[in-house]
Amino acid sequence: MDLQIDPEELNKCVQCGLCMPACPTYRATGDETLSPRGRIALMRAVQDEGATVHGEILDSFETCIQCRGCEPACPSGVPYGHLIEQARGELTRAGIVTPWWQRRSFTLLQHPRLLRLATRALAIGQRLRLVPQQLDIGVRLPLAPPPPLRYVASDHPDVLIFTGCVMDAWQRSVHQASIDVFEAAGFSVQPTGDGAPCCGALHVHAGLTNRAEVLARQVMDALTPGDGKDPDSLPAIVVDSAGCGAAMKEYGALLGTETAADFSARVFDIYEYLALHQHRLPSAPPLKQHVTIQDPCHLRHVQKVHTATRTVLRPYVSELRELDDDGLCCGAGGAYSLTQPEMAGKVRDLKVASIQRADGDVVVSANPGCAMHLAKGGVETVHPIQLVAEALRQKT
Repeated sequence: MDLQIDPEELNKCVQCGLCMPACPTYRATGDETLSPRGRIALMRAVQDEGATVHGEILDSFETCIQCRGCEPACPSGVPYGHLIEQARGELTRAGIVTPWWQRRSFTLLQHPRLLRLATRALAIGQRLRLVPQQLDIGVRLPLAPPPPLRYVASDHPDVLIFTGCVMDAWQRSVHQASIDVFEAAGFSVQPTGDGAPCCGALHVHAGLTNRAEVLARQVMDALTPGDGKDPDSLPAIVVDSAGCGAAMKEYGALLGTETAADFSARVFDIYEYLALHQHRLPSAPPLKQHVTIQDPCHLRHVQKVHTATRTVLRPYVSELRELDDDGLCCGAGGAYSLTQPEMAGKVRDLKVASIQRADGDVVVSANPGCAMHLAKGGVETVHPIQLVAEALRQKT
């Protein structure tokens, strides 16, 4: 089977093994076929030697969380994230991975009203204890629809807050905290709302590349005026979900167009943007909390802006505590915790142990998937921006 992987990219891997300690599935199992080096060797076996994708090979590809923790550890600059996305895309097109139910469920993400209805149905199922264990998302969903976001409307907002799909339906309070912080800093904001409901991040993870491309174009069309304005004059797009931000920053690579690259240049993680404008953030007495930071992989390894979270949060809390696992993945990985619950649980156990060693009062994580997955392991988290908003509210 031809995985359509660029041989030059594949051959960048010299099989040195320095990636292995950074790989959560290898750390959890000690199995080399479940490491980046092992998976790349299997990609070569499939593409160059005609190996059949089944058994050990299929398990190796399907159990990759796609956290990309191996990329910063690689001295050769192997673009592992692109390799595994390309491989999964071809396997999905061949009907080998990504089952029909997963593809069908993803259609909800494109239709906000249906997603909100499904959310209410799931919330009722939770109350009646009718939700199967494998569909447990780790958080108790509200029965009522999320309240409308409160913000001061402006004809020319400074920033657009990307609200997305799952996070808007299940964690809208995070978006409200983001808006409150920006307005406290003197920015005018506009939430993107239902006009740009899904960025396509989960689709890329699942190998549904064609669908992700369609969604990327829809988001770009919704958030770019058609009046020919200079991209530099358009408002920044600020994202408070690490996975969504990473996907939107890679639209240029996904679509391969200058227009997409220009759009991606407008996208900022919320802490990245606030750190650039830290002088505008009001001072406030710090919350009397020792805060443990859990970095989402797509903030640390893909966007590489995780230090900005610390820059923004530090003035508003008593102490920041770091984990001792060098940014190891928590095991969430988009829908990975639902499709690979056993492996996701093993990886989460490593993260939970690190969190317990840090012994903080509260754990913060800037990605909804991480928050829900950790909650299933008994670790409640809050979004860092919620602590900033809380500190600013206490000031007033």
